[in-house]
Amino acid sequence: MAQTIVVNGVSHEVTSSPETPLLYVLRNELRLNGPKFGCGLAQCGACTVHLGKDAVRSCVLPVSAVTQPVTTIEALAAETPPNRILASFVKHQAAQCGYCINGMVMVAASLLNARPDPTRAEIIAALDGNLCRCGTHLRILDAVADAAGAH
Repeated sequence: MAQTIVVNGVSHEVTSSPETPLLYVLRNELRLNGPKFGCGLAQCGACTVHLGKDAVRSCVLPVSAVTQPVTTIEALAAETPPNRILASFVKHQAAQCGYCINGMVMVAASLLNARPDPTRAEIIAALDGNLCRCGTHLRILDAVADAAGAH
């Protein structure tokens, strides 16, 4: 049975089974490659998307639970002028391999939407559940702080 979901402002009729994780629908059916498979257990953050205004882990969210619009990093990348968070990540060279960046950016965007002027401690707390194996955490923190205007 097909289900309609809104992703990046566009309605899509998806045919995956209701228990299929949203991540697989995004990557396999809709061909959006920003959200990454990292752990499949909601522990690394590479699969993070926005559901409504909230950052969620799409690897454990069944597509049947999607009742609000989904936003992926592809939507942020398409903004004109460039999204301030993405521009700040580039400015601070916050990516090394780049695998974690989708999750870092999506969590940072959710944080800055909820709290436009976070403290360094709030940025650290917000990104605490996102893993970066390359070790660019300090540059990521600087990029988020800069995007918030706090750096």
